Amino acid sequence: MAQRAVWLISHEPGAPLGGTVRFSRRYPTVEKRAKVFNGASYMPIPEDGPFMKALLFELRLLDDDKDFIESRDSCSHINKTSVYGLLIGGGELWPVVAFLKNNMIYACVPLVEQTLSPHPPLISISGISQGFELLFGIQDFLYLGQKNDTEINTKLNQLPDLLLQACPFGTLLDANLQNSLDSINFASVTHPQKQPAWKVGTYKGKPQVSISITEKVKSMQYDKQDIADTWQVVGAVTCKCDLEGIMPNVTISLSLPTNGSPLQDILVHPCVTSLDSAILTSSSIDAMDDSAFSGPYKFPFTPPLESFNLCYYTSQVPVPPILGFYQMKEEEIKVKITVNLKLHESVKNNFEFCEAHIPFYNRGPITHVESKVSFGQLEVSREKSLLIWIIGQKFPKSMEISLSGTVTFGAKSHEKQPFDEICIGATAYLKLHFKILDYTLTGCYADQHSVQVFASGKPKISTYRKLISSDYYIWNSKAPAPVVTYGSLLL
Repeated sequence: MAQRAVWLISHEPGAPLGGTVRFSRRYPTVEKRAKVFNGASYMPIPEDGPFMKALLFELRLLDDDKDFIESRDSCSHINKTSVYGLLIGGGELWPVVAFLKNNMIYACVPLVEQTLSPHPPLISISGISQGFELLFGIQDFLYLGQKNDTEINTKLNQLPDLLLQACPFGTLLDANLQNSLDSINFASVTHPQKQPAWKVGTYKGKPQVSISITEKVKSMQYDKQDIADTWQVVGAVTCKCDLEGIMPNVTISLSLPTNGSPLQDILVHPCVTSLDSAILTSSSIDAMDDSAFSGPYKFPFTPPLESFNLCYYTSQVPVPPILGFYQMKEEEIKVKITVNLKLHESVKNNFEFCEAHIPFYNRGPITHVESKVSFGQLEVSREKSLLIWIIGQKFPKSMEISLSGTVTFGAKSHEKQPFDEICIGATAYLKLHFKILDYTLTGCYADQHSVQVFASGKPKISTYRKLISSDYYIWNSKAPAPVVTYGSLLL
């Protein structure tokens, strides 16, 4: 007798989505049991958005839902039990216990300890009666003595901690949530919460939540058959939550598109209160396959006052964003260079900036450059030791650009010219510097509508994304490949 997930959804006629998810809780340990018990008929718990849409459709609560639909409205599908099957993503989520009261939809998915095909009799599923008991208990708690929306918001804010006591690991122990409230001495309307020692103050002002996803892509490209090119994405999610109250609760969901690259090696901030086990076990050490967890990645937390990094992650994307080819040949005091760069077709062709830096170590100053550039412009640095190819904000329609030329050097001056122990002779590299706003290489994003905030007032939600190059090297293919690591070079 356990629950896989619980939702509270406010029904809002006339709103674009028809409602808002006010509270949701998933139980990963129960979900693992469901996967074993249900076998081939197993249907995973969906993200809040698709679940709400499917439930509102099934309950005929969508404003534009006026047409007769055979699978839902025929006489053979008259529902007298408040137990539904929701069609989501080509599968059916069953059983879903749900009912509407005071413009609030209470819903849960009980665990069925057998296969779901065909549907077993409802009387044989003990989790259904337990689900009703839990939902009625939540309803009584929310509306017992309720007088205004502020009190409802306060009680919704208390639910995560109350369910830890009343329904640990999805198993109902006490449907009277007021008992749980008393037993843990939780803050009520008349008993304010105690300020935690790690939180030095509280915020007063307009509520707002800012979420920024920054991905840095690293690459080592050699253009050699005996040495494989390498690349990797490292991401960070930074949050700033300006919310009133001593212990506001926030849940942020990171999602990926259908062809997105799964997030791995996820590290979270200590303020995160719980995590799906699939998030913690996703590692870059393991071989990637179709069964790799691809989200959504939910992070419930109690935010500190300052800006903080909610989580870090890595990801193995199929290809690097820019493929490069670099050749350098020495001729006495001159070198001939050839560079080809190609932007992958899947990458957003809209840069804040994009430059290729070509340093020359252990040589004299650059005295003359003869070059042919198919796109952008070429400059020499003030120190006369670096060529800067300014590509600009877009690649051409062909997505390919090239640079060729001859660079002449003067006499060496050890005091002024850079020295490097790796880049000796023909061993040389080109380093790319670029930034793309409103884009991530993995496709990772935080949907504003999926952000749940359990605090007084409706906050403004802002989300940002950007991709930045970091240690993005293309080595001279005409020289032996050096043994180097990311970040071990000067420029």
